[in-house]
Amino acid sequence: MSPDFVAALRQRFADQCSTAAAVCEQHGRDEGSITAPPPGAVVFAESTRDVQDAVRLCAEYGVPIIAYGAGTSLEGHLLAVQGGISLDVSRMNQVLRVNAEDMTVTVQPGIRRKALNEAIKDLGLFFPIDPGADATLGGMTATRASGTNAVRYGTMRENVLALQAVTAQGEVIRTGNRAKKSAAGYDLTRLLVGSEGTLGIFTEITLRLHPLPEAVRAATCTFASIDDAVHAVIQTIQLGVPIARVELLDAATVGMVNRYSQLALREAPMLLMEFHGSPAGVQEQVETVQAIAAEHRAQDFVWADTPEERTRLFTARHNAYFAGVQSRPGCRCITTDACVPISRLADALLASVQDAQDSAIPFFLVGHVGDGNFHFGYLIDPDDPAERDRAEQLNHRLVSRAIAMDGTCTGEHGIGIHKQAFLREECGDGAIAMMQAIKAALDPQGILNPGKVFAA
Repeated sequence: MSPDFVAALRQRFADQCSTAAAVCEQHGRDEGSITAPPPGAVVFAESTRDVQDAVRLCAEYGVPIIAYGAGTSLEGHLLAVQGGISLDVSRMNQVLRVNAEDMTVTVQPGIRRKALNEAIKDLGLFFPIDPGADATLGGMTATRASGTNAVRYGTMRENVLALQAVTAQGEVIRTGNRAKKSAAGYDLTRLLVGSEGTLGIFTEITLRLHPLPEAVRAATCTFASIDDAVHAVIQTIQLGVPIARVELLDAATVGMVNRYSQLALREAPMLLMEFHGSPAGVQEQVETVQAIAAEHRAQDFVWADTPEERTRLFTARHNAYFAGVQSRPGCRCITTDACVPISRLADALLASVQDAQDSAIPFFLVGHVGDGNFHFGYLIDPDDPAERDRAEQLNHRLVSRAIAMDGTCTGEHGIGIHKQAFLREECGDGAIAMMQAIKAALDPQGILNPGKVFAA
């Protein structure tokens, strides 16, 4: 960055701009295993005008700009691989408008999902997308996040209704509206959702809300094998049971979770399930799933009926990543996810488990198996290049296997840096060329999060 650019930043943003090494380093890493030099400066945006002015300065001087929320991404989305500045929107964290009658809310991009749900719970509403990390809504929108509730409530794609965004030229645009449906022109909202900060920077997000369920029940259920557990899920989905969450952990991962969260869960392939609805509806769902599980050699159901028990159970599930990392002190975790049609889920999982076991690299496995999405974490010695190479080979085979089954290289992590080659494998050269043409048209200077999604 030129001295003139840094001086212009400081003149406009004063103490909202930092070039301190510790601040830049914090904004130059995420939860993944990829590393890059930190950004040259960090600007803390507090308004849409701040975002506009930061983008306009970057456009004027040809400097990359990378939006930053909570830093919880996994595929290198926020790394400054071509230098530039990090635009931290975490101070833009307000609920702007709630329309309870229409079940919609408009928020700033820096609000975190738990804070949003705390703000609206007294209205009898909630926002269901739960990727595990307490991510910002801006980051969740940028990566098209989903998580444990997606099997019933969908992903960010289905739950973002409208956006306000700043373009690469520093102009403010609005896409979508609060109507239930629209056939008006190109669907720019869907184009921007999942664009990973490469087409625009969000400053307002309008979301679909859902009623808090009248009754909630949760349970764990163990099985003799992963195959049995997965086929129980497949049958549950095929019968149309509106289960709210159904998570898979293999036996080794249950053991890691037990030790990390001080639980005493049975260490066998396990499903964690949650049911939402009216009391009668939940009871009907429970009876149906219990009957299906019994057909697939389920060993026991353990119920968690109080809010505290349910929170503890799913918090332990969300901490599976940290449980895995703690199980091998000093390790780094190479994470990956894929998603396949549910009819191919057992094939994809079992082949990937066998592959990982044969490699002798410790790993953990969790899956949002109700929609065919699963995650592996390979726990490697960061000082052993050969081990990292073996883990990346496992990742490549897992993703290629999913693509061959008409699945996708990522169900929710996004592309970032780590999965660019897989995107080309999945989509083909023609689709990649179309994406590149869209990027070039909307961001001709290539300043918005360059080096992500596909190589320039």
